[in-house]
Amino acid sequence: MRTIIEPFRIKMTEPIKVTTRQYRQRALTGAHYNVFLLDAEDCCIDLLTDSGTGAMSSNQWAALMLGDESYAGSKSWKKFESTVKKITGMRHVLPTHQGRAAEGILAQVLVKKGQVIPNNSHFDTTRANMEFAGALAVDLLCAEGMQPARIAPFKGNMDTDRLKGCIRQYGPENIPFCMITVTNNTGGGQPVSMANIREVKTILSEHNIPLVIDACRFAENAYFIREREDGYADTTLLKIAGEMFSYADAATMSCKKDGLANIGGFLVCNDDRWAEQFKNMLILREGFPTYGGLAGRDLEVIAVGLMEALDYDYQVYRHATVQYLRKKLSPLGVPMVRPVGGHAVFLDARAFAPHVPPLQYPGIGLVNAIYLEGGIRCVELGSVMFGKFDEQGKEVAAPLELVRLAFPRRVYTQSHFDYLAEVIENVWNHRDAINGFRLVYQPKFLRHFTGRFEPVE
Repeated sequence: MRTIIEPFRIKMTEPIKVTTRQYRQRALTGAHYNVFLLDAEDCCIDLLTDSGTGAMSSNQWAALMLGDESYAGSKSWKKFESTVKKITGMRHVLPTHQGRAAEGILAQVLVKKGQVIPNNSHFDTTRANMEFAGALAVDLLCAEGMQPARIAPFKGNMDTDRLKGCIRQYGPENIPFCMITVTNNTGGGQPVSMANIREVKTILSEHNIPLVIDACRFAENAYFIREREDGYADTTLLKIAGEMFSYADAATMSCKKDGLANIGGFLVCNDDRWAEQFKNMLILREGFPTYGGLAGRDLEVIAVGLMEALDYDYQVYRHATVQYLRKKLSPLGVPMVRPVGGHAVFLDARAFAPHVPPLQYPGIGLVNAIYLEGGIRCVELGSVMFGKFDEQGKEVAAPLELVRLAFPRRVYTQSHFDYLAEVIENVWNHRDAINGFRLVYQPKFLRHFTGRFEPVE
């Protein structure tokens, strides 16, 4: 099999700032050991997130120049609406400035204090929006999804037996909707099978509970279904995506992922009553319903990007990139979530640094070690991001301690990943030196963004 090459040429370059370890130590100390607080220019390779960090195609740049900036009913809105309807099949399309705005509108309109929102796994802003509205966000990930080293094709699936138990425990009247996140970012970028989505929908329908899809990586999930699930090998990604959305009553989307755009999102649904309520909140929070906080040029870019994400050759390249890093790290024994996800490699920080207790945040220790070693910024998905506090106020560690290396779309080349592998190898060879950390400041919600740390001696 020949090398899978990048299916694009590079027309423009951006310089990378190469720094010394001493420089990075000063920068990290100044950022209170939280890589979110670093200056981006001090990160040689930035794998903090794949959200809004990708490179746009020539067709997207061309589309940007067509932006109709009319306040209401612009031509750009019509293109955006038509594309979203083509993919999702939903009747009502509401643009937002990004995905968390769609989640916020969903929560503000439909969620009441004391209600319960099941999900395969809530990601950070989804959980925060539900909890801010007073709901209990419940994760019902399948058993194999909780085992990082276990090989299984659809580790992002919801545990349907636990879903049934959740409905019995809390009552369907207290569950305004159930969510499924595709792919499951929290659990390692793992896909959800069509069979699982279908089964979840069947269970919910018996209790008249709507299903909402968190669709920010819907195209990557469609690719996994085509590659791994029986009956889809000859099906286009567009058709697979259409079937996924056919089981949903609504969906939220961050177009900064599989919209291949730097900003934008949407909320879609089929229910007329929901749509009217969403629209009223949208006007209050985002803008008029035909622009929703976005410029016309952004709507144009997203309309092109959504279809480019569904190009099979693009997805083959994207997943080959993730596999390339996995193949570099696996022979070294570096612990990671297997199989690797659709948009990132997730290191298992608990197995990487077993000498660091969970509440000394081994993920933060590993993130900081990788930055110090090579100027590479990644992110912790462990007890800082997903830890909880019990009724007595005691902190409870997250079930998984992961570090995500998220790949911006169409940004880095093979030599960057060779360098990345070399840096991780050196950290792995000196893993006994990874520090634990303690929090010295944290806000009530989303503490990983602005929290401050200091090393545990």
